[in-house]
Amino acid sequence: MSEKDMSDSDDTAQEADLSESLNGETAIIAWSELVRHFARGVVIHVTAELDLVETAASVAADDTSAVQVWLDNGLMRRASDYDARDWAEREPDFWCVVTAPWVLVQEKSQDATDYTPRVVH
Repeated sequence: MSEKDMSDSDDTAQEADLSESLNGETAIIAWSELVRHFARGVVIHVTAELDLVETAASVAADDTSAVQVWLDNGLMRRASDYDARDWAEREPDFWCVVTAPWVLVQEKSQDATDYTPRVVH
């Protein structure tokens, strides 16, 4: 096995470990528990089109090219005052994972009451 192959293999293992760790730290949280993080400006809204754990792993790994594409396409963005008013009114639950200093959230679907984030092996 070449040095490059070994390095690629190590990178893949580290990415899997990071995703697995983040998956284990993902939790359901209510808007009332997010308010203080919103006030600090660290809540990042991730749309349902993205996998929350994979997105958090990319943020943690400083994958700027992937994150920039998602930002440019509106798939992730800092939560706005409009979001806060909407969430305060509706009081939805969120899937949440912390990738310091950011708190990434994805609104929990009403029809997916038994959904759990996928487990990465």
